Amino acid sequence: MIHSLHIEHYALIDRLDIEFSDGFSVITGETGAGKSIILGALGLLRGQRADTRAIQAGATRCIVEAEFDIHDDTLQDFFQQNDLDFDGHHCIVRRELTAAGKSRAFINDTPVQLNLLRQLADSLVDIHSQHQNLLLGRQDFQLSVLDILGQNAERLAAFRQLYHTLSHTRRLLAEAIDAQQRSRDDEDYLRFQHQQLDDAQLLEDEQDQLEQEANTLEHAEDIRMALGTAQQAIDSSALDSDGQDVLQRLRTALASLRNIADRYPQAGELAERLDSTYIELKDIAAELESQADHVEYNPQRLGQVQERLGLIYTLEKKHHVETVGQLIRLRDNLAQRLAQLDGGDERVQQLQRECERLEKETLSAGKAISEARRKASADVESRMQQSLQPLGMPHVQFCVAIDSSADHLSESGIDHVSFLFSANKNTPLRDVADIASGGEIARVMLSLKALIASAVQLPTIIFDEIDTGVSGSIAERMAHIMQQMGAGGRQVISITHLPQIAALGTRHYRVFKDDTDDRTTTHISLLNPQERITELAHMLSGSTVTDAAMENAKELLKSLSPSSAQEADVPTQNTL
Repeated sequence: MIHSLHIEHYALIDRLDIEFSDGFSVITGETGAGKSIILGALGLLRGQRADTRAIQAGATRCIVEAEFDIHDDTLQDFFQQNDLDFDGHHCIVRRELTAAGKSRAFINDTPVQLNLLRQLADSLVDIHSQHQNLLLGRQDFQLSVLDILGQNAERLAAFRQLYHTLSHTRRLLAEAIDAQQRSRDDEDYLRFQHQQLDDAQLLEDEQDQLEQEANTLEHAEDIRMALGTAQQAIDSSALDSDGQDVLQRLRTALASLRNIADRYPQAGELAERLDSTYIELKDIAAELESQADHVEYNPQRLGQVQERLGLIYTLEKKHHVETVGQLIRLRDNLAQRLAQLDGGDERVQQLQRECERLEKETLSAGKAISEARRKASADVESRMQQSLQPLGMPHVQFCVAIDSSADHLSESGIDHVSFLFSANKNTPLRDVADIASGGEIARVMLSLKALIASAVQLPTIIFDEIDTGVSGSIAERMAHIMQQMGAGGRQVISITHLPQIAALGTRHYRVFKDDTDDRTTTHISLLNPQERITELAHMLSGSTVTDAAMENAKELLKSLSPSSAQEADVPTQNTL
C-alpha cells in the first residue's frame, strides 16, 4: 500500500508530503480544488505518458515519489529477476520530468524503463476513474473478471502459448499455399529455363578453353608458318654460308672448348654451359616441329567451336550473366525451385496436419478455461445480486451469458461473454452497458471491484468518484462496501463529493486551493476530528456553514462511524 507520497513542482503543487494508512480513507474537496492533479501525479508513477506542461511554471523539473509498504512474497521474484534492491518491506518509486522533455523513472533509486515501472505499479495500485466505467461493456474486461474469479491464470498462459503456436503455423501454411500457387503459375517457364540450361551441359571453364581454341583455329596457317620458321632457324633445314645450321655450329664450338679444358679450366665451365644451351635448343627445335605438325586449319572443328560459343553467349545474354559459372548456378537454383515445387504438396499437407493437431489441443485447452468460467459465472451471478440488492435495486437480475464456440477462438479463449442486467421487475435482461444508467453502472462496477478484490491481493485501490449518480442511503451502502474492501490490511481510497461516503472513512483528507496575488497552489491535509466535522458540514450545506450543518455533520459521523467522531487527534499533514 502507499505509505507516503511526495510531489514537487507538479501542476499547481509546490511541494506536497502526505502519509496514508491502510483501511478505508476518503479524499474530498471542492470541484477544481486539485483532486485530479493528485491522481495525475499517481498516474506518472504508474508509467503513464508524461507531459512537460504538467511542470509548474518557472520550475525546471517536477518529481513524484511514493513509498510503498510491501508484504507480498510474489513480488520478490520481480525484484530479483530485474536486479533491483529489495528489503522485503518497502519500495520507493520515483518519476522525474524535466522542462526539456526528459523523463526518468526509478525503483529503489535504480533507473528503470517505463514498462518495468508499469509492471510493478499494476501489482501495487489500481485506480478506478470514472471513464473506466466504460470497461463494463468490453469483452476483455468481462472475461478478465471471470478469469480472476475462476483462477484461470495458469490455464490462460498455457492456452495462449498454444494459440500463438497455432497462429504461427497457420501463417506458415498460408505462405506455403501462396508460394505453391505462385510457383505453379510459373512452373512451365521455370521448367523450360531449366531444361534449356540442363541440355547445354555446361562446364565451368569451357568458355575460356573454347575461345582459345577458336582463336587458334582461325589463325592456324599463321601459327604453323611461324613455328616452322622458328624450327628452321635452329635446325638443319636452314644452313648458313658455310653449310652448317645453328646446332652444328654449337657442336663445333663445344668440341673446341673441351679440347682446351685441361689447359684452360675456364673453358671447361663455358663448355658445360654451352652443352646445356645445345640440349635446350635441340629440344626446342623438336618441340617446334611437333607443334607445327599438330596445328592445322580445320574448318569443321572451327564451326563446332563457334556454334558452342554462340550457345553460351546467347544463354549469358538471356539470363543477364557474364560467365558459364553463373549460368551453372542459375541452373542449379532453378532445379532447387522445381524440387520445392514438386515437394510443395507434401509441405502443405504436413502443415495442414500440424494445424489440425494444434487446433484440437487449443480447443481442448479453451474448453477447460470455458468450464472454469462457467463455474465462476454462477458465483458471480449470485454474489452480484446479493451485493446489488442492498444498493437500491431489490429486484435486480444479473446474468453472465457465455457462448462457447470454435468460431470465437482468440487469444482469450473460445468464449463470448455478456454481462446481462435488469434493475426492475418485468424488464428483460439486456447487456449491462446498454441498459444501465450512470448510477447503476457505478454500483455494478463497485460490486465487481469488490468481487475482484476478494480474489486478488491488490494492496491499494483508489476510487475516483465511483459514487457518481447516487446519493443518500445508497451512497452509504456503497461506502460500507468500500469499508469492507479496506479490511484485512488493504488500502482503499475514495475520492468523493458525498458526505455519506466521507463519513465512513477511517481517515479523511481534504484537497484545497490557496490563492495569492500572483499564484494558485493546491494542497492536501489530513483532517483532525474537528476539521472533519467542518468539512462534512461544508459538503452538507455548501459554502456557508451553519450551526445546523455542523450538528448534522456530527450526527452523520456519529451514526455512520461512531469511532470516527471520537478518534484521537492526529497531527495534520499539511503541505509546505
